[in-house]
Amino acid sequence: MESIELISLYENVAVITDQMLRAARERDWELLCQLESNCSSTVAKIQKNEIPVPLTPELREQKIRMIKKILADDKEIRDITEPWMAELADLIKSNSTSRKLNQAYGAAKTF
Repeated sequence: MESIELISLYENVAVITDQMLRAARERDWELLCQLESNCSSTVAKIQKNEIPVPLTPELREQKIRMIKKILADDKEIRDITEPWMAELADLIKSNSTSRKLNQAYGAAKTF
């Protein structure tokens, strides 16, 4: 893969992670999942095709800036989604416990 193609893929990932961050901020979980899938596909292309290619200093700096932005976006996305996922897990656990209690004690109400 040529260096320009590689930089283009990194740019694509940076654009997608920016969109993912906006979706997370808006709590649009469906869009976030779709974008994450697109991002994963692009990252897989990079991993599959990236071979050590000497980059010009300008392209190296551009790649570093994009990687830093991608990582910063990823951190902020996790900061938004992890508490929400914990709340969701608690809700699911609570509903499951409620259901089990109803099954266990609901039958005893028949008398």
